[in-house]
Amino acid sequence: MITILGPTASGKTPLAAALALALPFVHGEVGAEIISADSRQVYRRMDIGTGKDLDDYHPVVNGFPVDIPCHLIDICEPGTKYNLFQYQQDFQQAYDDIVSRGKTPILCGGTGLYIEAVLKGYQLSPVPQNPELRAGLEGKSLEELTSMLRELKEKSGSVMHNTTDVDTAQRAIRAIEIEQYNLLNPMPRRELPPVNSLVIGVNIDREERRAKITRRLRQRLENGMVEEVRGLLAEGIPAEDLIYYGLEYKYVTEYVTGQTTYDEMFRSLEIAIHQFAKRQMTWFRGMERRGFVIHWIDAMQPMDEKVGEILALIKLQQ
Repeated sequence: MITILGPTASGKTPLAAALALALPFVHGEVGAEIISADSRQVYRRMDIGTGKDLDDYHPVVNGFPVDIPCHLIDICEPGTKYNLFQYQQDFQQAYDDIVSRGKTPILCGGTGLYIEAVLKGYQLSPVPQNPELRAGLEGKSLEELTSMLRELKEKSGSVMHNTTDVDTAQRAIRAIEIEQYNLLNPMPRRELPPVNSLVIGVNIDREERRAKITRRLRQRLENGMVEEVRGLLAEGIPAEDLIYYGLEYKYVTEYVTGQTTYDEMFRSLEIAIHQFAKRQMTWFRGMERRGFVIHWIDAMQPMDEKVGEILALIKLQQ
């Protein structure tokens, strides 16, 4: 398997698609299929805010449309709480299916926890809700909850929670619930086989990343992100469920429901995405400290050069 990871706005998806096209075809079809590693892109109709960029999977090559199969996008309804346990099961099913057909899986995304968990073969049990714990945590600030989560992780020695996604109190409470359950109910972690993968990191200069995030945010707002959130609310999805998903859905929902102005929403969301990208890079550097070899390539290189670098690395490993 090939894994392509990197912070938001680094260009992971178009690179994965270009690489899929560059690999040898199998039975006249694209020889690789992409498995998404994004904790928000699993939700249907949450397209603009999660940056699905679905057109990347349907390029036109030599005048003909080509479909690059992609898995684990649009697999559950908004308002549900998809989690790591479910992701591991879904990943394993997609991975086995792709390999059984003689194709190459390309794991692509920015949710470091999902990537690390499937590459190492970690599996946690499904964690039930704890009403008493939730009642006791109600009313605490995100800062207080984050501090509690940090203490729990220190007790358990856990790296198996994605701090990049803890940007709302609701998500932090769920993280505490999971960490506490696993602390009190230890279980063997290696229940799924680890996956051998060439890991490619897309490295983008900090200032370029910041500029790209701001440009992309403006584009998404111009292309209907506010309308997307209004549509989800009109379906009857509670505002607190959208806020739970964090980042775009948190801040845009607060704007749509009259809690902030448009300018306040834009400024706060821009800052939050910059912070999110920084936390993603912290996670990936942590993966290196935990034994992963990540081959970093420059995001600003021309696409053919990036693909060429990856193909050369693949050849070296054969």
